[in-house]
Amino acid sequence: MNTASDSLAASIADAPSWAGAAWACSGLRTTAAHDADEHAHNLTGWDQLYDQLSAGRFSGQLTERRLPHMQVFRESTSQALRQSCRVWSDSFWFGVPDDAGSEGCAAPTRINGRLHGRHDIMVRPGDEPFELVTPPSHKLFGIVVRREALVDAAKVQGCQVNWEGLQQAEVLHVQGAALSQCVQALQALLQPDQMAQPGMHCHHALGLQDGVLEVMLHMLDRSEVDTSVRNSFARRQSVVARARAHLLAHPDQPVTVPELCQQLHVSRRTLQYCFEDVLGLSPIQYLRAIRLNGARRHLREANPMHHAVQDVAAHWGFWHLSQFACDYRKLFGEMPSETLKATRH
Repeated sequence: MNTASDSLAASIADAPSWAGAAWACSGLRTTAAHDADEHAHNLTGWDQLYDQLSAGRFSGQLTERRLPHMQVFRESTSQALRQSCRVWSDSFWFGVPDDAGSEGCAAPTRINGRLHGRHDIMVRPGDEPFELVTPPSHKLFGIVVRREALVDAAKVQGCQVNWEGLQQAEVLHVQGAALSQCVQALQALLQPDQMAQPGMHCHHALGLQDGVLEVMLHMLDRSEVDTSVRNSFARRQSVVARARAHLLAHPDQPVTVPELCQQLHVSRRTLQYCFEDVLGLSPIQYLRAIRLNGARRHLREANPMHHAVQDVAAHWGFWHLSQFACDYRKLFGEMPSETLKATRH
């Protein structure tokens, strides 16, 4: 039988390409950001892009702990976001709202357009893109577990997990008591302590990981996988995805709703219904937000010595500079010229 040290050595050898010994033993890491995309890039090992949807200055905080086979984090964001996400391969991601199971919780998150309930958690396998739409003042726990480690722990604990269903699921229905126990364990794990600093003892790291796996599998053992997606809903998801693709393929053109209807061969009413059902937004709100977020990324990456605000605005289909500046300030809480000046090279 392998010792804990042998298991840890094996985990390092099999870790993702961006991992290594430092990944295996890490204390808490906390970051803060005032831009949605900057916040997205603060999460270790993820491929992400965030679009801000609600108006006001953004603030986000991320607290992360990395264990030998696992990543655990708590994310808090001040504004509504559309999140395009993909986590490292050979893993499962579980999303647990910080207020999961509580009465009177905030507006739910949408995962690939699907709403989750009060006693639901979200799940997606690694290396498969997924989309979240989160409300303002949102708090979420995230757990990424190497598939092999989760399977092995389930065998040891004698848990019956629907692995095939888990691979396909987006939403899991779980028991309230098990969910509350999981949230409490995650809160405790992400509290500062003196024992779990960078370079923590490997046995201690494995002990922390085993504790999280135990409460997670207790929850999964009593879960119900919801893999049902109505054909009508899948069609609405397709309409929204095609609309976004068309917009991004023509960033310098102010795409209108009638043009989208013509391109996608749907009525205006159908387009409206698709966007409201999948994203909780109207097509006009979504189109404007995507273009403004594209312009913000462009401004943050541009060199102020060689780029002007009006050039970036035109690239994203905004031909009336004063209206662009007004809409930009309303969404992000600052003028586009301020974003450009703050760019660092």
